[in-house]
Amino acid sequence: MQKVKVGIIGCGNISDAYLKNCVHYEHLEVVALADLNLELARSKAATYGITKVMTTDELLADPDIEIVLNLTIPQAHAEISLAALEAGKHVYSEKPLAVTVEDGQRIIAKAKERNLRVGVAPDTVLGAGIQTCRKLIDDGVIGKPIAASAFMLSGGPESWHPNPAFLYAKGAGPMFDMGPYYLSAFITLLGPIKRVTGSAVISYPEREITSQPLNGQMIEVETPTHINSVIDFESGATATLTTSFDIKGGSTLPNIELYGSEGTLIVPDPNTFSGPVKLRRAGSDQFEEIPLTHPYDGPDRGVGLLDMALAIREDRPHRASGELALQVLEIMHGVHIASAEGRHYNVQHQCDRPSAMPER
Repeated sequence: MQKVKVGIIGCGNISDAYLKNCVHYEHLEVVALADLNLELARSKAATYGITKVMTTDELLADPDIEIVLNLTIPQAHAEISLAALEAGKHVYSEKPLAVTVEDGQRIIAKAKERNLRVGVAPDTVLGAGIQTCRKLIDDGVIGKPIAASAFMLSGGPESWHPNPAFLYAKGAGPMFDMGPYYLSAFITLLGPIKRVTGSAVISYPEREITSQPLNGQMIEVETPTHINSVIDFESGATATLTTSFDIKGGSTLPNIELYGSEGTLIVPDPNTFSGPVKLRRAGSDQFEEIPLTHPYDGPDRGVGLLDMALAIREDRPHRASGELALQVLEIMHGVHIASAEGRHYNVQHQCDRPSAMPER
């Protein structure tokens, strides 16, 4: 199979996680890097053996590049993705698809207009842990899926992030930062979502930075920091999801539990590719750990890009799709809208449950 040539725009911290893998994937060839800081791009190119360093405009104009990997900051995702599509390139983007639903819609519409593909992280849902859970569900091991509960509980990033203020700005917060992992896992395991509601609050109007180098500075909080969501799936299953930066004393709650008519499944952290996967069958008094049945059980960021490249060559749907990412984006906004307006929010943008990954 002819390799798919990739150009990366954005050489910040997340780029290393992609480059470490993508330069070794048999069916991908990273041929160029671009960044506003060209010295940073040159440094990354030297580290990973990439020959071309370009401006963004030069990369978009390069006829050899088929896919643009958009690793810019979230506020630039829409601008760069739209420019890449306009230039005739497929796009794979870090999460989220865009900051606003309206920009997300524009990206998907432009891709359809140009007959191009959009893929969006997270691709952790394609890893061994969640795909093993997917197989157990599809094989009927837990019977009919009835409900799920999920928790992303932390004390906030100001204790470790060197510059955490942006995570408390409008359009950020725990739901927009971490929600894509959990919601993408929900859709992979249980299918698309039709309705949401929730309660979202700002528990502390100011936060003190305790990390370096900004220790002691105060952050004005502009977005909810504790969000309780209720989710209705098209399948009839329901779920709750709590995302929080306000849990100062820690928690013993699981990342995700899924409840079926014949058993309960403990799903691993959706921000990882591996396990453990644990199952308690109806009538049993204990959980058993289930061996992982699928590949990609390490630090495999980039497998979503690889899957999209293969899908282009094989003329099939790719799994980490723009349509799924648009539904995730709308759901996150929908929970906040439902809380502010005291109602349920009906999801407008539809997506398909992605197909399962091949087993080992």
